[in-house]
Amino acid sequence: MTTSAPRLEVLTPANVEAACALEVRPDQRGFVEPVATSLAEAYVWPGVAWPRLIVDGDTPVGFVIAFHDIHFNPAVPDDHRSGLWRLNIAADQQGRGYGRFAVRAVAQEIRRRGRHSRLFTTWEPGGSGPENFYLRLGFRPTGELSGGQTVGALDLD
Repeated sequence: MTTSAPRLEVLTPANVEAACALEVRPDQRGFVEPVATSLAEAYVWPGVAWPRLIVDGDTPVGFVIAFHDIHFNPAVPDDHRSGLWRLNIAADQQGRGYGRFAVRAVAQEIRRRGRHSRLFTTWEPGGSGPENFYLRLGFRPTGELSGGQTVGALDLD
């Protein structure tokens, strides 16, 4: 077990295989895409996607990808949002605060960019899904759906 504080690392040729090898628990696989899918999406959304490997000591423990300043609702011209796109914490690393750390790091990055005062995310409803995790962190459903997923927001003020 490592005793250092977790940190985020930019994805590089040196750590991309370790990132892609991260797997959530089997009962969570229907609620989050694999890291490789997130990295492919990041590749086609440059400037919007913000992928990071979560590392503690020398151990990769998770992956987070944020989105910055996307046009969310085409019917509302000024509806630009930033938030948490996806969060994968390795099955054997869950319950150690890495998810909380990742959400706080995304919030910090959104604040640093200075364009938004809310952090958005979505989640699949269901027993093994992340809804309770997000609600405990202070996210509140907005009443919207995105691709069948619940949209939640966390005020950053």
